Amino acid sequence: MRSLRGAACSGRVTVACGVLLMFLSACGGPDGDGPRTKSGGPVGGAGGAPAPAVDPSRVPGVGDWLQGRIPVDSRQVVAVYGDDVDSPDSTIVLYVKRGSLWSEAGRWRGHNGRKGWTTDHHEDDMRSPVGVFTLSNAGGVLEDPGARLPYDQSESYEVPREWGEAHRRDFYYVIAIDYNRVPGAPPRDPTRPEGKKKGGGIWIHLDHGDGTSACVSLPEAGIKYLLRTLDPERNPVVVIGDRETLES
Repeated sequence: MRSLRGAACSGRVTVACGVLLMFLSACGGPDGDGPRTKSGGPVGGAGGAPAPAVDPSRVPGVGDWLQGRIPVDSRQVVAVYGDDVDSPDSTIVLYVKRGSLWSEAGRWRGHNGRKGWTTDHHEDDMRSPVGVFTLSNAGGVLEDPGARLPYDQSESYEVPREWGEAHRRDFYYVIAIDYNRVPGAPPRDPTRPEGKKKGGGIWIHLDHGDGTSACVSLPEAGIKYLLRTLDPERNPVVVIGDRETLES
């Protein structure tokens, strides 16, 4: 399967590719716009995450609306702080809970949907969905780097050649965000419980230096760290959105 046009599709078997195409749509891929910014490694910098909250029993920069949606038994949170509602740039921070207190365990600059964020995500709107979602499965083109989450290695994650060299590595490693998908299924499973119109195939994947179609991206060191750290027994979730909405 060498052609892959959906949300996370690719592959060498034409029949399977038709299915995978559907869920690659939320990820990277050329859109005709040149790169807006380059992403780096672990960082703070302009547009970074909010300063740590005074109350260490809460995830920093997350208001009551989404704070209340974090499962009480979750002890790992990947917070994605979008710079602005219409910006493709974001800061990704891993928090771990020890006792009743949250502490930072990793930080990277990355990207989200190229048009920013939405609380009502739909297929091809080029915006990432705001919300709290579980993280239950991972996968990619390359072999398991030591992930604690169930890992699905497959050549079907390869991107089509026409996407260009900048996107060749996008799906070397991915972590599925459980938005409109079946938790526990491999990331390439195209099932969308809420229907195709609500979008799907939204992953955390390798950064290519620009916004995505709806996914979250970060540098290789960051995604490998997340893969080796996120533990199903700690019920990891991702809290994603622009900073203003997250704080509301």
